[in-house]
Amino acid sequence: MAGHSKWANIQHRKGRQDAVRAKLFSKLSKEITVAAKMGDPDPEKNPRLRLAVKEAKAASMPKDNIERAIKKSQGGDAENYEEIRYEGYGPHGVAVLVEAMTDNRNRTASNVRSTFSKNGGNLGETGSVAFMFDRKGQVVYPGAAGDPETVLLAAIDAGAEDVESGADGHVIWCADTDLGAVSTALEDALGEAESTRLVWQPQTTTELDLEAARSLIKLIDALEDDDDVQNVTANFEISDEVMAAL
Repeated sequence: MAGHSKWANIQHRKGRQDAVRAKLFSKLSKEITVAAKMGDPDPEKNPRLRLAVKEAKAASMPKDNIERAIKKSQGGDAENYEEIRYEGYGPHGVAVLVEAMTDNRNRTASNVRSTFSKNGGNLGETGSVAFMFDRKGQVVYPGAAGDPETVLLAAIDAGAEDVESGADGHVIWCADTDLGAVSTALEDALGEAESTRLVWQPQTTTELDLEAARSLIKLIDALEDDDDVQNVTANFEISDEVMAAL
């Protein structure tokens, strides 16, 4: 696994659990509210909302929180969030994509630019690194979902494009437009996934040593801590030995 998938594993293992959980719920709530406001408040009639709710449930977000986020989208006082993508380079030339939702574009741009600068990176122009990534659907299952062959067969039957199986579990890739159908078919075959989401998949990755990984993760951590930032993706890869030393 590379890039954001690997980083997600690092977060899970080393995160300040309560703080990380609260911030994750906040980001998931924002996505649910925006998805419901942009389309139908019924998840069955709104593919983006359905995925957002599925991701929230996989993160063990309470049902009341999910319903409150949907209800918030229907209120007249619901914030008007704008979706913005920032692109730049982190330490050691690693390409970084930052997805944000904000009610104040100037504040968010200033904060993201400052975070890059303070952590050895630099913010680039739109299009400066996006061409290095492909928009994909990603479904993650724990190792207990099945052995690699079982998961591979289920993924093929579901219409997925690729499967990466390892000690941390299974990552199943599909076309971004097929994520809803593929995740539903996988759920029927393998049960509920750990994560179902649209991501940016790096076309190539740069392997980092321990020092480089620490400096890059410091940048990613600082970006993730920004309340306006929803997702951060980078085209890096680290070995199991380096990950164990982090």
